[in-house]
Amino acid sequence: MRLLDYLRPALRESPEVQAIQEGFQAAVDGLWNAVEGCMAQLDVETATWGLSIWEEALGLPVEVERPMAFRRSRIKAKLRGQGTTTVAAIQNVAASFSNGEVEVTEIPKEYRIKVHFVGAACLPPNLGDLMAAVRETIPAHLAVEYSAKIKIWRDVKDLNWNDVKEQNWGWLRGEIK
Repeated sequence: MRLLDYLRPALRESPEVQAIQEGFQAAVDGLWNAVEGCMAQLDVETATWGLSIWEEALGLPVEVERPMAFRRSRIKAKLRGQGTTTVAAIQNVAASFSNGEVEVTEIPKEYRIKVHFVGAACLPPNLGDLMAAVRETIPAHLAVEYSAKIKIWRDVKDLNWNDVKEQNWGWLRGEIK
């Protein structure tokens, strides 16, 4: 938004008015940037300094020394976990940490749920944080079991070169189906 564009053509030509408007323009540009910066804090994906406000509002510990990606995933997990706890809600929370496909199975007779990481070859690197987020999401009386499909020696010891020569390490580790 250029302030000079809002003036009558005769005023736009005046060097004095142009000088005054350039001073005002710098202030308006600064205010506009400040407004855009504040607006960015309203979205978890674009927030920077506003992550602390999100964490405080959701009752999460403020850990400014942690990476922003971690803080965002924790905030998103907390937001997704609010309301009635359903299998879909738990899947959303777990998926926000693992960045992969997650299966959640309810075992009501045993007061237990299973969280299985399907798309990953191992458990997520920030499993402790994921476990805390799931624990906050589910009712306190439920137990949680975590698992992931990984290949161990007995899964591959009987393979020979002809079985694997067309494959790659990702396939062998279970990352690629």
